Amino acid sequence: MKRTFLLTLLVSLSFLSLKAADKGGEEPVDLVNPFIGTSNFGTTNPGAVCPNGLMSVVPFNVMGSDLNKYDKDARWWSTPYEYHNVFFTGFSHVNLSGVGCPEVGSLLLMPTTGKLNVDYKEYGSTYDKEVAHPGYYSNHLIKYDVKTEVTATLRSSVARFTFPKGESHVLLNLGEGLTNESGAMVKKVSDTEWEGVKLQGTFCYNSQAVFPIYFVMRISRQPLASGYWKKQRTMKGAEAEWDPDNGKYKLYTSYQKELSGDDIGVWMNFNTEANEQIDVQMGVSFVSIANARENLEKEQSGKDFDIIHAEANRKWNDDLSRILVEGGTKTERTIFYTALYHTLIHPNILQDVNGQYPAMESNDIRTVSDGNRYTVFSLWDTYRNVHQLLTLVYPERQRDMIRSMIAMYDEHGWMPKWELYGRETYTMEGDPAIPVITDSWLKGLRGYDINKAYEAFRKSALTKGKDNPLRPDNDEYMQKGYVALHEQYDNSVSHALEYYIADNALSRLADALGKKDDARLFYNRSLGYRHYFDKEYGMLRPLMPDGSFYKPFNPRQGENFEPSPGFHEGNAWNYTFYVPHDVMGLAKLMGGQKKFVDKLQSVFDKGYYDPANEPDIAYPYLFSYFKGEEWRTQVLTHKLLKEYFKNAPEGIPGNDDTGTMSAWAVFNMIGLYPDCPGEPSYTLTSPVFDKITIRLDKAQWGRDSIRIETIRPNADAVIIREVTLGGKPLNRYRITNDELLKGGELKFYLK
Repeated sequence: MKRTFLLTLLVSLSFLSLKAADKGGEEPVDLVNPFIGTSNFGTTNPGAVCPNGLMSVVPFNVMGSDLNKYDKDARWWSTPYEYHNVFFTGFSHVNLSGVGCPEVGSLLLMPTTGKLNVDYKEYGSTYDKEVAHPGYYSNHLIKYDVKTEVTATLRSSVARFTFPKGESHVLLNLGEGLTNESGAMVKKVSDTEWEGVKLQGTFCYNSQAVFPIYFVMRISRQPLASGYWKKQRTMKGAEAEWDPDNGKYKLYTSYQKELSGDDIGVWMNFNTEANEQIDVQMGVSFVSIANARENLEKEQSGKDFDIIHAEANRKWNDDLSRILVEGGTKTERTIFYTALYHTLIHPNILQDVNGQYPAMESNDIRTVSDGNRYTVFSLWDTYRNVHQLLTLVYPERQRDMIRSMIAMYDEHGWMPKWELYGRETYTMEGDPAIPVITDSWLKGLRGYDINKAYEAFRKSALTKGKDNPLRPDNDEYMQKGYVALHEQYDNSVSHALEYYIADNALSRLADALGKKDDARLFYNRSLGYRHYFDKEYGMLRPLMPDGSFYKPFNPRQGENFEPSPGFHEGNAWNYTFYVPHDVMGLAKLMGGQKKFVDKLQSVFDKGYYDPANEPDIAYPYLFSYFKGEEWRTQVLTHKLLKEYFKNAPEGIPGNDDTGTMSAWAVFNMIGLYPDCPGEPSYTLTSPVFDKITIRLDKAQWGRDSIRIETIRPNADAVIIREVTLGGKPLNRYRITNDELLKGGELKFYLK
């Protein structure tokens, strides 16, 4: 049976090789550069992961040495890896990509040689010869002359260490990681297997969002000896006083089967031959040790490192090939496919191979019977574009994500806001599940209980603030139509703007479901942003409880994440135009089209545009709402792509936010953008590529592809002269999802 499997695999790989040869050796997976976004606070990483996989295994280099260019304390970092750091302390298992707060990034696996040392500040090593591509990472540890390689399945990983001749070790550090939780238990099951559990949590310092991760570790060769270590606590007082720098790690030999503590680990000793390879498998679960073991066995049984690596590579190529691009430069294609790759890392599957998963905000274990249960919903970010991309190109996943969100409401009583492994972190603001699900429903994606979703949305929209975790200031919002500034930095304007967007989407959904009174109520509420408009500045300005404007007002206060009265992670320039559902109404308040356009253009001319955060990322598209100004959108999108997205570690403008920045790049490069969350439409711009083929789920969308073609007189042309849809002239720059699907082919003629 194994021989048959290997033969099938070789045939498949041969087919892929021939396919690649036909295209000059270039497959989408070959164009991904996982190092993009690993500096400049992009917080992506080059680790091994499968599409939407629970397991990711990542080089950990943000802790423990003055050699690092950046902060040497991991607890200041939201990522396990920074490109310019050089001090490697192991591979962390289960990690987040592109986030702004530290979480998970633990179970640190490290190979060493020479005398056994379990202090990470001493056993860490500089490295070189880094290689990374989807599903694979490798480096060379200079201190030990060890080659490391890792790859992953959906719920497990395997590391391959190539040792020199002599005394060698493999260490599993359960005490260190990205967060302060260090409680763990580990138990020896056999000479080659260990099992245990580690405490995780407090994302963005929310002390309630704590959860366990269970693991099973297997090693391919029996160690000569093995055991545990435990870091001793500093003790001072009448009875005990000792120097923590001496004897701070207590070693336990293998006769002890189990150990618990705050800062513990496992050591294994070997006597290796030159170039001897030792594999270490790791299975994880958020349900139980038994499930971690089953995940490992089901996903890796009968497979070696190379087979698992080839499978991960093939999964990525299949997913990335749903959008095929032609033309552009190789650098542009690399930026595009890396961005698409980043959008497919989160959300992640949560259920084990037996279907079990931890229910939302409880200790219950439930079983998913159909499809996948998803986790890591960074919705304040991803509601803007990631889920719109998934709906169009990966609808089967978006459907399961919506089912997951509705199930969370069943289990917890509220839709998710920023959910993480079955815990709600309540990070950021707004009611973002509403535009996510509304957008999919209005586009025609079905297969879930929309009435239950509507019930959940109505609950959060109408429940009083003291009982409402999604809209904690809902009382004032419902009474006055706005949220006043009660404390200097309470983000009141940002909260309200998010509610307006959610209520606009809810109004659209209510109308589609025949709930006309609700549709009217929520639409009228969505226009409450007008309360904040100050004619003196022509901008949105915080309001005091008595209805007066906040003084003194500086529209630029809040630059570079400085605290700003009324605004979260930004200022009035970043938020004033964030009324995507009523662009024409905002223009009227500003005094008409010319004043609106001039003020919006000044955001870019004066350097006030902040691509590192979400509220203003759709600003370039607002010009296209006004006839004769569409060229500004086309010029700006190309300019911003070149300025902020590069084939380099600094190639993302700030946190990728679980794919949101990358999704912005994907949409811009193919020529359409969903600038109003909850509205099933796109605004057009000139694509980067000559030909784009989006492969569709025909059962869902009624056709198997959409084609986008660009005819340009020269490589520098970006302004659109004419657009056709389905062969017919299109005299506007905004189209609905239905129009795109029915037309099937967009053609851009540039000048």
